[in-house]
Parts: sequence; structure tokens; C-alpha cells
Amino acid sequence: MTQMPTIARQPDHPVAPQFPARWSPRSFTDRSLTMDEILTLLEAARWAPSASNHQPWRLVWALRDEPGFTAIHAALTGNNLTWAGKAAALIVVASKDTVLNRDSVEVPNRTAGFDTGAAWMSLALQAQTMGLAAHAMGGFDQAALAAAVALPGGHTLHCVVAVGEQGPVTALPEDLAAREKPSGRKPLSETTRHGRF
Repeated sequence: MTQMPTIARQPDHPVAPQFPARWSPRSFTDRSLTMDEILTLLEAARWAPSASNHQPWRLVWALRDEPGFTAIHAALTGNNLTWAGKAAALIVVASKDTVLNRDSVEVPNRTAGFDTGAAWMSLALQAQTMGLAAHAMGGFDQAALAAAVALPGGHTLHCVVAVGEQGPVTALPEDLAAREKPSGRKPLSETTRHGRF
């Protein structure tokens, strides 16, 4: 396998290496994923933290060359159509919008998106430990993706994740190849406040 050397990102404060090492490549090799690998990724998401243990995330996945993969891929938009079809799997990340309260009444689950984001991050870090790349995309046609996965009412689509073995930067079109590197992060001074805004 020939893959682009990654540029080491340097955190400003000590953190576990998995955090700055994780990024979202767009180039994938033709290696397939096994069922065991997919189940391991989904299992990692399963253990994400969840308010009141409601676990609102819903993940719909398909392997390359399966009809489900083709349907999910067709719902992508923009540059995502160019590269995501080479991934070994596509995983749709959605959440259930409501939850049963103590009176067994369906009410809005205000933490559904927050918890689902935690599940995606768990999956992404698990992929990294397995030597895989995971790239979440927000560029998709809502109606087409909902139809592709038969999304039930009362659910929200969040992203599609492309997963596979990272491929060489030379496999990408020139405009995407120029962007195939880990991105930086804003300093803490821009995103955090001590005590109050």
C-alpha cells in the first residue's frame, strides 16, 4: 500500500496521541472490510456516552458493491461523489428525535444530536486503532438519503461516513489531492472560556 505520509499535528497541551493523529482522508485503497471489522466499528459506537442511556444513534451501513452502498453513494453531493465511492463501506449516521419519558409519552430528545456525535467519534477513533480511515460527510441530498435507507419518521440524518484503508494521494483528482492533509485546529483561546462567555 502506498499512502501519503501524514503531517504530524502538534497539540498545544499534552493529549493522547490518538486525538491529533485522527484525520479524514479522502483516498481509499480497494481493500474490502470484513464483517468482523464492520461489527467492531459499530460496537465502538455502541459504547458511546448517552444521556439517560437513551442511545439515540441509528447507523445504517453497506459494503462497497452492495446495492445499499450504491444507493447511499448516489445520495451524496458535490466532491463527495468523486471519492467516497472507493471507500470499503458507507455508514449513515442518524438519530431518533424522541424518547419515552417517565410517563411513557414520546417527547423530544434534546440531546439526540449531541449523543450521536459521541457515537460517531467513538467509531472514528476505533477505525484509527484498526489502521483504517473514517471520513464523515455532511454533503448529501436529505430526501435522497432518507429514501436510500428507508429513514423512519421522527429521525434526523447527520452524516455519511466513508470507511476503508487509506489510499495514495495520487489516486485523487488534483483539486482534492491538494487538500489531502490533516487540518489544523483553532487555539483554545477561540473556542473556550473560563467561567462564562
